[in-house]
Amino acid sequence: MFVTVTTSHQAIYPAAAIVSTCWLTFYQTFKTVKARKRAGIEYPQMYADKAEAAASKDAMIFNCTQRAAQNTLEYLPAVIACPTTLIGYSKAPPSPMCGTWSLSRVIYTIGYSTGDPAKRNVYGVTAIQNSLWLGLICNSSVAIAHLALDNVFA
Repeated sequence: MFVTVTTSHQAIYPAAAIVSTCWLTFYQTFKTVKARKRAGIEYPQMYADKAEAAASKDAMIFNCTQRAAQNTLEYLPAVIACPTTLIGYSKAPPSPMCGTWSLSRVIYTIGYSTGDPAKRNVYGVTAIQNSLWLGLICNSSVAIAHLALDNVFA
């Protein structure tokens, strides 16, 4: 049995926003693997230990790059899952917020992977991405409220 799914042309926007998060994680993985190799940190060690990071700038850069990638993974389910990008799309397209969030994470990663944790907030990017994350959550909450009210008064 075959199932046909029909979508509007506007479905490209949330799809592109979600794909932007895939490219983001690809970029971060590439940077992390490169930093790991340069620092000589063997798998399965998640981070360089405190002594390694203190003794080697490359180990500190690896830790910061790894942390940027892990931090992104902590936010990612909330950004791309139903409570944000997909549900929010039903009433007000959140795709620009999701795509801009991905771009802000690239800037965050570039700054953080210098080995100086303070540089992760270059151009105030942390406040920008947190505002976008909150905007996605609020957008989805409003969409859910509209859907609930539509069902109550239907």
